[in-house]
Amino acid sequence: MSAASEGQGEEPSLPTAETAPGQATAARWPVRHSVRGVAGPIRALERSQDILTVFVGIALILLAAVLLVSGVIDFVQEVSGSTAMSSAAALLLDRVLLVLILVEIVHTVVLSLRAHRLIAQPFIVVGLVAVIRRILFVLSLSNQARVGTTELALLIAMVVVFVAGLIAVSRFEEREP
Repeated sequence: MSAASEGQGEEPSLPTAETAPGQATAARWPVRHSVRGVAGPIRALERSQDILTVFVGIALILLAAVLLVSGVIDFVQEVSGSTAMSSAAALLLDRVLLVLILVEIVHTVVLSLRAHRLIAQPFIVVGLVAVIRRILFVLSLSNQARVGTTELALLIAMVVVFVAGLIAVSRFEEREP
């Protein structure tokens, strides 16, 4: 950065090809490009996005709380009624796993707010929990309805793909500094 640009409060100039030989190429380019007259609207959009994301997170937390309370109430009503305990437990498990999915989405929203970038790992976990939820729900109702082999095979394949994606993303993130 030159002495003239320091005194004027401008952003530093782009690094040149004289960057150290061992440095990665990505480090040569700045993360944020500054265009005169655009910085203000971009900041306003980022703040608006953050505010909207906070409201979405709050709505998801409220929805998760309502689903959890509703699930427990339904469970108690079904157990005290004539419904079998295993059927009521399967429906409660379904609700709890749905709440877990919502909580994971809120976690992703929080990570997005903190890092201002999209992180893949929480989305993969949400997908994995959703598929496992579906498998448990389908298998718990298997004595009432026939479950297709194709559907079960597809769900198991999805679990394998999500786990492989989770492993790949974890290894990729370990290599980044």
